[in-house]
Amino acid sequence: MKKCVVLGGGESGVGAALLAHKKGFEVFVSDYSMIAENFKQELIENEMPFEDGKHTLDKIYSADVIVKSPGIPDHIDLIQDALSKGIEVISEIEFGYRFCETPIIAITGSNGKTTTTALIHHLFKGSGLTSKIGGNY
Repeated sequence: MKKCVVLGGGESGVGAALLAHKKGFEVFVSDYSMIAENFKQELIENEMPFEDGKHTLDKIYSADVIVKSPGIPDHIDLIQDALSKGIEVISEIEFGYRFCETPIIAITGSNGKTTTTALIHHLFKGSGLTSKIGGNY
């Protein structure tokens, strides 16, 4: 069974952990901060081990894949050490995307994302296609 370590026990981290669990990964969640009680309860209910207030490096470096919160910078030692050990490190969005069966148009950048998103959605709907908007819209 492949091991997935999720770094970050917030809403999206717990969401990634639940997806990994559903997809058959052995999951461990590690957060250097304290995990909110509602998220701890969700992890407990789904029998997923976790830690907060620390990172146990042996557990983290035993992963096949590390799914990290966007708030964790790529340049920190923990991430760089994992990469040097050959462990795949990806974002929560990348992890979720790997299991998505629906085509996605992702719009990034600093200016014009909302306008571009609205335009593409309008064009799809006007063409009779089903379109959904997600993210920070």
